[in-house]
Amino acid sequence: MFVEVRSPHGATAIVLPGELAFLLGQGVDLAVVREAAVLARREGTEPVAALLRAGLMSEAAYYAALARALGRPFRGAGLVLDPGARFPEDVRQGATRGAGGEWLLAPPPGAVAALLAAGVPPNAVFTTPAALAAAVLATAGPRAAARAAEALEVRAPDWAYRPGLHPGQILALMLAGAASLLLLDAAPWIQLAILSLLNLTVLAVIVFRLAAPLLVPDPPPAPGRVPDAELPVYTVLVALYREAEVVPRLVEALERLDYPASKLDLKFVIEADDAATAAALSARPLPARFEIVTAPPGLPRTKPRALNVALPLARGEHLVVYDAEDVPDPGQLRAAAALFRAGPARLACLQGRLVIDNTDDSWLTRCFTLEYSALFDVVLPLLSAAHLPVPLGGTTTHFRTRVLREVHGWDAWNVTEDADLGLRLALAGYRVGDLPLSTLEEAPAHLHPWLRQRVRWMKGFVQTAITHSRHPVRAWRRLGPLGLLCAMAMVPGTVVSALAYPFGIAMAAWALTADPLPDAPDFLANLLTATGVTVFLAGLGAMWLPALAGCRRRGWWRLAPWALALPVYYLFVSLAAWLGLVELLLAPYRWNKTTHGLARTSRIQRRLDLYK
Repeated sequence: MFVEVRSPHGATAIVLPGELAFLLGQGVDLAVVREAAVLARREGTEPVAALLRAGLMSEAAYYAALARALGRPFRGAGLVLDPGARFPEDVRQGATRGAGGEWLLAPPPGAVAALLAAGVPPNAVFTTPAALAAAVLATAGPRAAARAAEALEVRAPDWAYRPGLHPGQILALMLAGAASLLLLDAAPWIQLAILSLLNLTVLAVIVFRLAAPLLVPDPPPAPGRVPDAELPVYTVLVALYREAEVVPRLVEALERLDYPASKLDLKFVIEADDAATAAALSARPLPARFEIVTAPPGLPRTKPRALNVALPLARGEHLVVYDAEDVPDPGQLRAAAALFRAGPARLACLQGRLVIDNTDDSWLTRCFTLEYSALFDVVLPLLSAAHLPVPLGGTTTHFRTRVLREVHGWDAWNVTEDADLGLRLALAGYRVGDLPLSTLEEAPAHLHPWLRQRVRWMKGFVQTAITHSRHPVRAWRRLGPLGLLCAMAMVPGTVVSALAYPFGIAMAAWALTADPLPDAPDFLANLLTATGVTVFLAGLGAMWLPALAGCRRRGWWRLAPWALALPVYYLFVSLAAWLGLVELLLAPYRWNKTTHGLARTSRIQRRLDLYK
């Protein structure tokens, strides 16, 4: 529906969409209305979305004006709903029943024109979409919390971590333990053969990290720039808990995203008891493209549960997850949309490159930077190019929203929900691609917070290994031999190698100093020695070569000498792995929160200064 209106001087006629034209009768400046109409045509979106998400008018002002135009009351706060309010259905349709039987209406931008044409019920009361969503989520809180925590377990129990080890896995572990004890009394040649086989197995795990620096995949052809009018709506999810310190920088970073404002759906997901973060967000006036979603109380208190609360509300065709401390490259969303458009339907996710922001804070952050560069600049791009399973990085993960819902979102009870989701996508037949644009994030600079974070990661890797090892034959058929080996190397292999690392170092030192090679030819003894030496040298190569390759690709030559510290760094990784096993037994679902906003040095500030 379009309406022809006259300019203030009456000289020219201007054609405006009906959902904007009525604002002129409510005292809104023609220049604002016309700018929204022009923006909507240029960006190919609903006029109301252009008006609100670009910040030309607040939601409260627009829906109050709509209520006045239709002769109905407006209520911006204090909504009391019927106990049967449905989440997320009532939010999506923009209507629900109030406690007094009235209809509370907050039509989404695309439905306003139809509402103006059809009229409203006589007992209708208008509110804003944000107020309606908050009221529905508060009223249906227990049901929404249960859905966020249990949907995966109910709909696809084989993909959910809970209830942990299945009886068959427990039996297999008991048999393996009994076999290990029997080996202590076995003949020496049997012990040597088994140890040689274990060395060869570890070598197979190491080979992926050794191959990555040598097998550089060809960069995919860069897709052309997609016109604004053809870009899809993009949802950005950021889960926040006790992050008041980083809110201003986070908002600034998201405001710099190079994407049409009318097609951005930015959601901050906070916990109900996090008053400090809520206050920090409320202190900054935000346009309607920003939304605060308050996760209802419930267990577990994890990031994936919070993301699951917001997932049903996502309006975007694509969705990206960022962390609270992230500063993404402003071109990420536009580039990801182009790659999804050019890629096959089975391309479900794009993993962006994570870069440590506060590299110069300590020796720990320097080693962390080398570790991340090896993983995100060297190893994962090769896995993506080879169409092998990719354990995702938790942030800067871009999804097709349809596929994310198809695989039931995140496992709320897995504390490395990212790695788990990457394997789940592979088992479902989907691919993960490489997005060669970076996101800067803060790393813990001191041992205690670093260790807490790494314990959670190692615990979650064990949870993921338990989840996806319940049906090994099915995994073999879906992933293939190489895909299954890759999944084993990147998830359980990471934990096993970390657990074994100090013992391997000790055995190598003992063999070199106190246990010389036998004088007489002994095939099995020499085989064990040869495989042990090979694994030891290959392990050092797998530690150093990807890190040095990452330095070369980033041009970080000043960091290269710090690769010599990685053997010491990985001793702390091993400690984290052992502590992770202990915590898996004592507190399997505890989320070790990492505190942000403590960095002394920053690449982020240098980047932000460039945009000022």
